[in-house]
Amino acid sequence: MNRHMHRGLTVVVLVLLAGALAGCPKRPATTAVAAPAPGAPAPAAPAPAPAPRAAEPVVPTPSVTPAPAPAPAPRAAEPPAPKEFVVMDALKDIHFDFDKYDIRPGDAKILDGNVQWMKDNPKYLVLIEGHADERGTNEYNLALGEWRAKATLSYLVSQGVQASRFTLISYGEERPQCAEKTEACWARNRRAHFLVKAQ
Repeated sequence: MNRHMHRGLTVVVLVLLAGALAGCPKRPATTAVAAPAPGAPAPAAPAPAPAPRAAEPVVPTPSVTPAPAPAPAPRAAEPPAPKEFVVMDALKDIHFDFDKYDIRPGDAKILDGNVQWMKDNPKYLVLIEGHADERGTNEYNLALGEWRAKATLSYLVSQGVQASRFTLISYGEERPQCAEKTEACWARNRRAHFLVKAQ
């Protein structure tokens, strides 16, 4: 009996499968257009497709010629080397207080005399050396010498001498005028010194 039941079940499953497979086949979707019934009014004509939009007018782009590369700026003339300058006795040194770079009133008078010589001799370039005494680090004294040279330059320019005539250099403590370890000696070393070169 089990055998008959098993066979019957198999037949039922097969019949169901065959029915499902053979059932309604899918048809491709189509659009049917029915003909009008005789005597019926004619259908309205389908709306015309919208007219294609007029193309935007093409505006010719002017050809752009790239601007020529700018000519390289002329290099600033290298300042003359310090070894090209010589001492001019008419130009006097000025001195500074310890750890300062302010122009003192007495030294301003010395600079006024130097200004007069520079105005009377416009064909000379001027080198301003900044110096310090030996106290402090080498780096600090080089910076202090530079500040002294710049302060001197600022004063001379403020009195009407052209800045383009000057070259600045700092020697810090490297070129002392005096080697004694006394305040009087150190005071001589804290200076701005002038040299000149004919143009």
